[in-house]
Amino acid sequence: DGEGMGEPRFYLLSKGSAETFGFCLHEELGCQGHIVRQVELGGLAQRRGMQDGDRLLQVNGHFVDDMDHCRVVQKIKASGNQVLLAVLDGDSYKAAKALGRDLSQMLPADIRPRLCHIVQDRSGFGFSVSGPEGMKGTFQLSVQQGGPAERAGVPPGSWLLELNGASVRSYSQAQLARKLKQSGSKVTLLVASSAVEEFYRLRGLQVTATTADTSWLPFKARELHLVKGPAGYGFLLKEDDCISGATGQFLWDVDAGLPAQQAGMKEGDRLLAVNGENVEGLDHHQTVLRIRAHHEHVTLLVIDPAGDRFYHSVGCGGTEWSGA
Repeated sequence: DGEGMGEPRFYLLSKGSAETFGFCLHEELGCQGHIVRQVELGGLAQRRGMQDGDRLLQVNGHFVDDMDHCRVVQKIKASGNQVLLAVLDGDSYKAAKALGRDLSQMLPADIRPRLCHIVQDRSGFGFSVSGPEGMKGTFQLSVQQGGPAERAGVPPGSWLLELNGASVRSYSQAQLARKLKQSGSKVTLLVASSAVEEFYRLRGLQVTATTADTSWLPFKARELHLVKGPAGYGFLLKEDDCISGATGQFLWDVDAGLPAQQAGMKEGDRLLAVNGENVEGLDHHQTVLRIRAHHEHVTLLVIDPAGDRFYHSVGCGGTEWSGA
């Protein structure tokens, strides 16, 4: 009957570029699920409360229990330096499976805030802001039906968390109005529905742009599938400084008619991932080795310069830019 069965636990893990999340994910013979193992003593996962034997159910709001193990590992790697995980303790997981429970029903349907980019029309941005008198940082949005905000994906009644990459937590109504006016004809909002805001608040988690649903944004990372030809892939990889000041890998000298151009590569694209694995933070040699690892074919996730500038301006990074 499920009596005494545990509830899923949620962890927002944020690490430095040189750190790990502090656990491994195993697939074990005779055991179901994606199993948390080798929880590093004093590491990030242990400090947050993850335990050996936990089963991973969700990565950044995506249900993964029914996914291929390699794909789940790639999803975590593709998250960059921050990931939101949902786990269930091993005993509860086995009990739920034995009872034939649908584990996806134990999890909230949508736990991600949204990043929305709104372009003003004659009627304005298509939303209005209200908040308690005299209270800073608490702003709820009313959305005009069929207006720019609704078309950009802003849910009615959602809470405003960031404006153009900056937190509004310390803003008064007057300051927010001034910032909106200074934005000109375009504005990018990080918003959360009441349910999502409550979900994070109850668990003591901070809502950030890095865990947001980016599928509504105008810029998308592109996935390029390349099959090597007799003359190779037809591009050069060069190391250079990113907008953020970090070092990145950029794609140049794209040869006409060769696989890279045929796949849609453009001069100046920045490389984000190779075969689903995040390469941000890797040096040139490490990145080249990952491209060569599959010999005759490779899948690259890239972002063009305009998209790169946009995401940097709103404080968002990593391969979640694909909207996947």
